[in-house]
Amino acid sequence: MPHVVGVIPARYASQRLPGKPLVDLLGKPMIQRVYEQSVKATLLDQVIVATDDRRIADAVRSFGGEAVMTSADITSGSDRVAAVARQAQGDVFVNVQGDEPLIAPEMIDEAIRVVLDDRNAGIGTLAKKIESPEDLVNPSVVKVVFGTDSYALYFSRSPIPFVRDVIDRARWLDHQSFFKHIGIYVFRRESILQYGQLPESSLERAERLEQLRILEYGFRIKVGFTRYDSIPVDTERDVERILSMLR
Repeated sequence: MPHVVGVIPARYASQRLPGKPLVDLLGKPMIQRVYEQSVKATLLDQVIVATDDRRIADAVRSFGGEAVMTSADITSGSDRVAAVARQAQGDVFVNVQGDEPLIAPEMIDEAIRVVLDDRNAGIGTLAKKIESPEDLVNPSVVKVVFGTDSYALYFSRSPIPFVRDVIDRARWLDHQSFFKHIGIYVFRRESILQYGQLPESSLERAERLEQLRILEYGFRIKVGFTRYDSIPVDTERDVERILSMLR
């Protein structure tokens, strides 16, 4: 079996919530919540927090986790995973989002199986069917479209595809299936090392979506499907929502 490494990128700087990985969630920093959920995934052999800040690294080590220091100049999570892959042993590397303290371990396993079950898949991710018009038009909910082979065609903050013959967007879900992208990425070693060498792309800059760099440079992403959802923490309001759910 391949050695699968989960990497949790954790930057201290955040425009909307500075110090986000260290936000207290009922006595535990958020990064600890993410770490503890990740180690429950049955297909992960190792979990590493990749950070640019000594305070985060110290917090991780204080609860017995493994932390690696990476450059503060790195801007995307997958670039931080690539920095770890250049110095760590592993066959498959999983980018587990550091701001999802309630991530389901089963979701991580589902994403890993996308790559393990398809020898041609160098990169895998997940999607979930969109059920509400609010999610469809919310730019924070990233949408993905894919081909009949389940490989991604495009990701966007806009609703895609555009349903031309239905004027009322609230009724689009009655005529077309839409899918939310779940931001977990699984890379074979050679794929993450290649990704780390690619410069930021124009589509990536336009939508602020790191996965578009992969598509724009001609690589492919296999999409798996999940019934689980992800709840990212970006604002104080999100923190209160997570605290309510934990209670």
